[in-house]
Amino acid sequence: MRNLNNKIYLLIDCFFINMALYIGLLVRFDGNVPSGLLGMLPFNFIIITALSLPIFYIFGIYSMLWNYASVEELIRIFLATITSSITQIFLAAYFNVLFPPSVYIIAWMITFFFVGGLRFLRRIARSIKIKKKKGIHRKRVMIVGAGEAASLLIKEMKNNKRSIYEPVVAIDDDHKKHNTQINGVPIAGGRDKIVKTAMDMAVEEIVLAIPSITRKETFELINICQKTGCKLKVLPSVYSLVNGEVSIKKIRDVTIEDLLQRDEISLSVEEISGYLKGETILVTGGGGSIGSELCRQIAAYEPESLLIFDIYENNAYELQNELVQKYKGRLDIKVIIGSIRDKKRLDYVFSRHRPGIVFHAAAHKHVPLMEFNPQEAVKNNVYGTLNLAECAHQYNCKKFVLISTDKAVNPTSIMGATKRIAELIIQYMNSISKTKFSAVRFGNVLGSNGSVIPLFKKQIENGGPITITHPDVTRYFMTIPEAVSLVIQSGAMMEGGEIFVLDMGKPVKIIDLAKTLISLSGLTPYVDIDFEYIGLRPGEKLYEELLMSEEEVRITKHDKIFIEKVRDIDFENCMQCIKAFQSENFEDGEKIEAFVRRIVPNYQRFCNQIEKDT
Repeated sequence: MRNLNNKIYLLIDCFFINMALYIGLLVRFDGNVPSGLLGMLPFNFIIITALSLPIFYIFGIYSMLWNYASVEELIRIFLATITSSITQIFLAAYFNVLFPPSVYIIAWMITFFFVGGLRFLRRIARSIKIKKKKGIHRKRVMIVGAGEAASLLIKEMKNNKRSIYEPVVAIDDDHKKHNTQINGVPIAGGRDKIVKTAMDMAVEEIVLAIPSITRKETFELINICQKTGCKLKVLPSVYSLVNGEVSIKKIRDVTIEDLLQRDEISLSVEEISGYLKGETILVTGGGGSIGSELCRQIAAYEPESLLIFDIYENNAYELQNELVQKYKGRLDIKVIIGSIRDKKRLDYVFSRHRPGIVFHAAAHKHVPLMEFNPQEAVKNNVYGTLNLAECAHQYNCKKFVLISTDKAVNPTSIMGATKRIAELIIQYMNSISKTKFSAVRFGNVLGSNGSVIPLFKKQIENGGPITITHPDVTRYFMTIPEAVSLVIQSGAMMEGGEIFVLDMGKPVKIIDLAKTLISLSGLTPYVDIDFEYIGLRPGEKLYEELLMSEEEVRITKHDKIFIEKVRDIDFENCMQCIKAFQSENFEDGEKIEAFVRRIVPNYQRFCNQIEKDT
């Protein structure tokens, strides 16, 4: 079909360029063309036909999709027709059949008008057809940003027949662009005009189309846009756009991650590459939310081999496929199915693959579930960690990094207490081993398994209510990539025995987070979506602690990473208790309780913080 269209265009162009030359003669001589010049007309017809059509072909005039023609295509037509006219003048002069120069100028103007007009008629007709198409409600959209990305986005919204978006207005802080247009869309002004313009133009959705924007600027713009009551969408950052490609498919909903008021985390690539490149690296819990991101980021630093260790094969398999597709033979990836509770399995893995670095992310992390299954928390988080640490020591690993949690600080849950014991195991092992052991402690990560965000989103989709444990409950939040980046950076900085504490920023009230999610969905809290307070669940705190006061931590060369100051702890006695309990009956809840309290004296199971604080 496309070849047929191009043949038709070629025939019509042949007619236009010859007719334009004849009209040029008539206009130049007011209809009284001298007979001598008329005699030269046939030879000029041959020249212009022989020249113009190949030149049009060279400039790609016959290979373009004119349904989507824009300024770029118009420039090509301009260059092609003017090149053809100038070449024609030189060739006509060579054969001594030259008309007055004004004839060629008039002929070029007519050619440019007809050749360009013919092609843009299809674009215009298609645009009218799309606008008149019945049965599709096109949402009135405000585009925030009037740069190249916004231009490409607006163009696709207008031309894509499947698009549900109708861009009606744009916003940009550049004063030079105000009261102008971008691809036919008026630029109403800067960010101070967002709320009023959205109301005046009956805007339904707002799209932030500034891929290079910083997180702080994104936060400021989203805060303004939320006042409109419109649903918000955003183009990903420029780094997330594959090959810089901008399209409707790239638009996504604004997420809580976009609202974290923190600068982008800077990493020492040289330090990280120095200890990961060429190494065999084992990641336990490699298929989980933290473990899988560890694998993705580690893979970029060219390890010799990446061992993805997990007991759940489905996630590990999907991650393997993702990494194999991305690195295509440039990275040795092995998925190893097994449990950290199985010492024999771990012995085989370490003896067979000899990992140089271990990132230990495997753990039971769900607080309420572990309260009802304390024996499993002890088996996995305590003795699984011990098994792994002993293997790392026995097989002379270089570094071992434990992924810990803020819930290990003054724990009120069995999960937090067992993670605190895991930290103690790591510190003890560091004192007796050539392997460098350390732990990295951080709070909640957005989007991880068990995170509150996916639950809230489902509840909003179902029309509410959103369930919240308590109106005053607060949590620290960080994105998974941020947390993992800092974990890897900590591994580069470790000297052994440290508990690294990540700067999680300011704690966030869960009720405020829920309200923001509702607003980002274009709904109104307490009107469209209500709230239900269900009370703190077993083991949960009203707030979490990270030990971020100056008295409790020392700074490092990285402004987001701190080290907990060494406490006066009898690690030898702790290990004796841990080893002794290994032969006990794990189904005896009272014995488990006594064991945990013996190792972690400040453990207060299900401490009711509300009553305590009041």
